[in-house]
Amino acid sequence: MKCVSIFKCLADESRLRILNLLRRGPLCVCHVQEALQLPQPKISKQLAYLKKHGLLESRRFNNWTIYEIPEVASSLLSTNLRELESEFARGEFVEDSKRLEDLDTSIACVPTTKCCEGAC
Repeated sequence: MKCVSIFKCLADESRLRILNLLRRGPLCVCHVQEALQLPQPKISKQLAYLKKHGLLESRRFNNWTIYEIPEVASSLLSTNLRELESEFARGEFVEDSKRLEDLDTSIACVPTTKCCEGAC
């Protein structure tokens, strides 16, 4: 069933766009929303779906929820994301990535490891 869950997650354009952004590293919901230019409820619903099926992890930091692809992702997920790289280099995926690059993601809602460990 894990295989079916992964492919169901990959069968949605919004979820693919989210995974494309998160391949670069952790992001808070607000950055994903700004980069994709979609309503926050839709982004949150898709993030929750991906997390429920094990494709994402999340953690709370102050008022923000930070999402990321698990460091030790399943081999099936990793393989599929690698296979999608050529697709991620086209069209809307490139536009999303460009908008993300234009955002300041260094602000407090993307904490450093030290901040996460309470060193701040």
